[in-house]
Amino acid sequence: MPTTRKGVWDLQKVRDQILNNEWEQQFELFSWGSGSYGRLGQNSTTNVSSPIQIPGTSWSSISGGQQHSLAKKTDNTLWSWGYNANGRLGQNSTTNVSSPIQIPGTSWSVISGRYQHSLATKTDGTLWAWGSNGFGRLGLNDTSYRSSPVQIPGTSWNSVSSSYIHSLATKTDGTLWSWGSNSYGRLGQNSTTNVSSPVQIPGTTWSSISGGIIFSLATKTDNTLWSWGRNLSGRLGQNNTTNYSSPVQIPGTSWSSISSGNSFSLATKTDGTLWSWGSNNTGQLGQNNTTYYSSPVQIAGTTWSTISASASSNGFSLATKTDNTLWSWGFNQGQLGQGNTTYYSSPVQIPGTTWSSIDAGAFHSLAIKSIIN
Repeated sequence: MPTTRKGVWDLQKVRDQILNNEWEQQFELFSWGSGSYGRLGQNSTTNVSSPIQIPGTSWSSISGGQQHSLAKKTDNTLWSWGYNANGRLGQNSTTNVSSPIQIPGTSWSVISGRYQHSLATKTDGTLWAWGSNGFGRLGLNDTSYRSSPVQIPGTSWNSVSSSYIHSLATKTDGTLWSWGSNSYGRLGQNSTTNVSSPVQIPGTTWSSISGGIIFSLATKTDNTLWSWGRNLSGRLGQNNTTNYSSPVQIPGTSWSSISSGNSFSLATKTDGTLWSWGSNNTGQLGQNNTTYYSSPVQIAGTTWSTISASASSNGFSLATKTDNTLWSWGFNQGQLGQGNTTYYSSPVQIPGTTWSSIDAGAFHSLAIKSIIN
């Protein structure tokens, strides 16, 4: 491995050698936490409290659901495993599987399998859905579950977020769309009427999206952050507990990445700071306490990168830093990757320094490492 005189990687040389095929870059996938229903992809249902590798070296993106998992490979194939009620694994069956199996197709792009249903786009801009369809969360204008991917009308879909019983998606023109259950106004339509097909939320400059259990978050291209839906425990970040059925802005204009959990939220700013708000019953806000906050409060540090808030009612959080270290905090039955079941109310490091993609399921965690050989 090329080094500088100080013994650190010369990243530009590494990149050049990768481009010249002098070095092989591999992407290893790891899982930990509850192994029930085979959600860890380890060909077993055993719980583990430290990261263990899932076979393969070409994984690119991941999504941890409530009791199942999705992952994409660099060849754009899509794989699933875990609990398969209502066909959420997309395998044309309802059989649970404990190792990754491929969903047909080789052009998958963005994936989201957050709770009991799954969404994914393809490289041609089409959007597909499968799994549980209560309240019309699949966007297919009905409430029948699907055990194989079915296309949602349209061809310019961009990002997706499958929440508990509602869904969000953006298009390449910056429009934002929602469908499914609309209790507490989680669809952002200024109403509480359920819809089973995508309906547009006003605006054309939406950027990233994240659907919580009964609320939603989204950023705009000007780095403003918006929230709507149920505001129990202050999860909307509005310094109150009032429900909103249309997007309302959270103060600030430098928001970057977002992640909404069951009843709390995480967000980074462009300066690398990390912020949290909402429920904090297990220390998932990373504030070294269990106090609830209805406005964003900063978690210590200024080099945070990617974030993931869990889908569990007993929340936990994952985050990486710009040095590719991985950190966890909150509820712990092994999903914090610390080799124990101790709760932590402040970030603690998971061993390793080459972590990249991460995702927190309900009771398990997934992460990808980037390895250069």
